[in-house]
Amino acid sequence: MRRGLIGVEATDPAEQPPVLVVPAPVTFADVPLLCERLRGLYGAGAREVVCDLAALTRADLAAVEAVARLRLTARRAGGRVQMRNAGAGLVALLELAGLGLD
Repeated sequence: MRRGLIGVEATDPAEQPPVLVVPAPVTFADVPLLCERLRGLYGAGAREVVCDLAALTRADLAAVEAVARLRLTARRAGGRVQMRNAGAGLVALLELAGLGLD
């Protein structure tokens, strides 16, 4: 994944949280960059970030790793993270791994 493919939708932090767009395909090597970007959003003052998972149409272990690490990064930063637009396959795989989105 190239840096330019990780997008952050511009939002007014006073009104809504920023959105981190997780691109596809995501690989294990991409996860540290995603986490770095998330830490940057918290460092810039965000208290909550929405991670848009819509592009992850292929449910695999790299996608599960990305979701798990993003959640851990948010917890360590003292922020909240909300996952949205996860496909049915990814939701099922996360459930199997004990990492449901609920």
